[in-house]
Amino acid sequence: MKSRRLIFSQSQKADEINVSPLIDIVFILLIFFIVTTVFVEETGVDVQRPEAASANELEKNSILIAITADGQIVYGGNEIGSNGVRGIVKRLLLREPNMPVIIQADKTASVDLYTKVHDEAALAGATSIHLATTR
Repeated sequence: MKSRRLIFSQSQKADEINVSPLIDIVFILLIFFIVTTVFVEETGVDVQRPEAASANELEKNSILIAITADGQIVYGGNEIGSNGVRGIVKRLLLREPNMPVIIQADKTASVDLYTKVHDEAALAGATSIHLATTR
């Protein structure tokens, strides 16, 4: 009788599935996807971009600066003013030198303000500066 119980308990252990390697693989895949994900940074404000028939798609990894209808210059949800553009662009270009700058200007924003932001980005060392439009 004792031998039957021993045999029954051994066969019960053989039916269990070891999930430890599966959990390890899931964590490795999770870390891989987190490391390889590209996060798109938005400006934090909604602007009415002007329309252009010649609009082109640009790469997602770029510096986005917004100019609102009431003349605020915004980066990452914070108002930076025209004086803050050069410092932010210069700091971000140190990380990745060829990163394009995209200015999302509201269609009612003044050309003078756009020109100031464009000049500050150029003085910071940006070689690729674009105006965001819609098609």
